Amino acid sequence: MEDNVKERYSITLGEVALDVEIKQERKELKYNIIMPVFEGATKAYMNTLRERLAMEVEKKTPNLSDKDLMEELKDRFSTKIYTWINNEMPMIDTETKRFIKTSIINRSLGLGDIEYLLKDNALEEIVINSSHEPVRAYHRRYGWLTTNIKINAEQDIQNYSKAIARAVGKDITISSPLLDAHLSNGDRINSVLAPISDKGTSMTIRMFARDPWTFPDLINNKTITGELLALLWLMVQHEMNILISGGTGSGKTSMLNILMPFIQPNQRIVSIEDTRELQLPEFLYWCPLKTRSANQQGEGEIDMSDLLINSLRMRPDRIILGEIRKGKDAEILFEAMHTGHSVYATIHADTSAQTLRRLVNAPLNVPSVMVEAIHLNVVMYRDRRQNVRRVFQVSEIIPQENIGQETSLKANVLYKWKARGDEITKSSEDIRLYQEVAMHTGFSRTEIDEELGKKREILDWFLDKKIRTLDDIGMIMKSYYLDEEDVYSLVAKNQDPKRILEQK
Repeated sequence: MEDNVKERYSITLGEVALDVEIKQERKELKYNIIMPVFEGATKAYMNTLRERLAMEVEKKTPNLSDKDLMEELKDRFSTKIYTWINNEMPMIDTETKRFIKTSIINRSLGLGDIEYLLKDNALEEIVINSSHEPVRAYHRRYGWLTTNIKINAEQDIQNYSKAIARAVGKDITISSPLLDAHLSNGDRINSVLAPISDKGTSMTIRMFARDPWTFPDLINNKTITGELLALLWLMVQHEMNILISGGTGSGKTSMLNILMPFIQPNQRIVSIEDTRELQLPEFLYWCPLKTRSANQQGEGEIDMSDLLINSLRMRPDRIILGEIRKGKDAEILFEAMHTGHSVYATIHADTSAQTLRRLVNAPLNVPSVMVEAIHLNVVMYRDRRQNVRRVFQVSEIIPQENIGQETSLKANVLYKWKARGDEITKSSEDIRLYQEVAMHTGFSRTEIDEELGKKREILDWFLDKKIRTLDDIGMIMKSYYLDEEDVYSLVAKNQDPKRILEQK
């Protein structure tokens, strides 16, 4: 590998596999997809094929929101393109035929070369500022990178935006130049037409994780420690309420996601999100609900409050709320906690103290006596300079002396991240937490510590045996809840999980 190449790997789109290189060019890291370059007759012939297929696509007027129809059209047009090439340019080799076909399909039924970026599981965000600048992407390991992909015409960016708008039943025009849409695969698209976006039409694609983070990933990259995760597992197992705070992109949803496999398989889970970001193992008894925006006539909106109220009629054991935004959402959610439901949610706040202030003040205005229902607050932090995410604080909520008619609240920080040394350490002794756990489990403090030790051993075993996929973790956790001693015996003997995983 060349000295200036930091990493090289492959991405696959259909029949085409392309290499990606992360390269140091001058003082900047670049993201380069190695694509074949065609000149002369081949390039001219590709343009002819694009025009010919464009007329075919126009006749079909595909509904881009219908995934099955789109796949059917892609298969049909792929066959047609191969037929044209074989009849008219039979000397072209098979690999070149595949790339030409994929390139034309991308342009006619997709987002052009952006389709290749969408197949890279290492990317989280793709940004198009205008046709005058290269596309940029946010990489999990390297942060923001400039790619070697460029959209050559403003009209193409506008056409992509309008096609996406049609797919979700919206419109983006000069009179309505903003689009915020969620695609059927979970990707979120934001588009702003020129001249509102001054450089040119802008598109931002936040990619839904194709290979979701699981707890071994977060332990390995030092986002969380095994000791702390064992505590969170105990809390989730015994139906205690957890609120996850943090800034944008700090890893709130990822943290929520890794905790869900610790729920027992015989309990009903109802999740409520704007778009499907949670990915839970198959063994869980899960009903995901999703909000819906109003149509162009201003009708048909289903918001989080509507779904929260409805979820209480669905006999859930656990309720997961993607994000607390409105006072009404918070009121219903905390009422659910006080009526015996186990609740998990996220909120924008940078510290535990700030989380409490956000909850008890406008616009949420949750009474202090209700906020006490939160057993644990986990605060996530993203260090943009180093491109790392960490559990910043883990706190219990402590009611203070009455002041007038109100009860004040304090966040007792149990664990916190220290930037110097990059480590998560214990900060203070608990005041309330062990009492709550004892009340839910009937364990003494010694028994709680023993249970945490066992859980820590199991988590270490997951890491040692390199068990990290969502389905594998889900299968083992299901087995754990069916026969805890059987799984723990595997761990104690350091045996391979093959026997459990073969049951899938």
